[in-house]
Amino acid sequence: MKLIGNPKLKTSGSILLIPVDSIIPNPNQPRKVFNQSELEGLASSIRHNGIIQPLVVRRSENDKFELISGERRLRASKIVGLETVPCVLMSACDIQSALYAIIENIQRDNLNFFEEAESILKLSTLYGLSQQEIAKKLGKSQSSLSNKLRLLKLSPELRSVIIENSLTERHARALLKLNNDVERLKVLLYVIEKKLNVNDTDRYIENLLKPVCTKSEPKFKKLKDVKIFINTINHAVDTMRKAGIQAVSTEHETCEYYEYVVRIPKMTSSPVNIADYSVNAV
Repeated sequence: MKLIGNPKLKTSGSILLIPVDSIIPNPNQPRKVFNQSELEGLASSIRHNGIIQPLVVRRSENDKFELISGERRLRASKIVGLETVPCVLMSACDIQSALYAIIENIQRDNLNFFEEAESILKLSTLYGLSQQEIAKKLGKSQSSLSNKLRLLKLSPELRSVIIENSLTERHARALLKLNNDVERLKVLLYVIEKKLNVNDTDRYIENLLKPVCTKSEPKFKKLKDVKIFINTINHAVDTMRKAGIQAVSTEHETCEYYEYVVRIPKMTSSPVNIADYSVNAV
């Protein structure tokens, strides 16, 4: 293992000991949250066993080295107080460096789903890669990438609440069915309070999105009760027709009620003088 001294030395692919102060963070590091207790645990392991897997770096300006992968190991090494760390020097362009950083974190499950979505978006907007190209390089389907990117429609506030409460990606996707972040936050707080799982969350949101008319409680407990009343009216109309009265009936149904209109013509020769008569089965 060599201690790097001359930044012009062609040592790409070799394992080198590089001063910690000479390594700068990767600007494309997708991971934003680092658990301090996990870093302390990793630092304890490094203190007793050293760094088993080298960091990966590439050359930068001013005799510096830009980190490609190994952010947690670098941070833990600083906690331990190491002056140098073993590194593999790699020749990589900006796009390759960004991809390596994302791939390493994805393979290790180090990214939450929002960080992964932000990384995918950055590859697309900053480096002009298509979703198809990104999907191929990351080993994912294009539909999976599209679903990830949709998560970024949620506000940063909502994202923080979701991650802090250890909710899943499916919880987050369920919130996208709502129209705005005000409604989403209200539902999210309810989901957290009631500790709803994904299926319960989906059902709760679906009920909220149902049309008003389907949420109103009918006054008749069973549909057959309504049919009994309608049949009674039909029987009355039939009786009038058999008696020679040319009654006409029409039905109309709304979200709130059934309307049944019976129209009876006036007959001057009849002792019965009945005006138009309406029956509403509400």
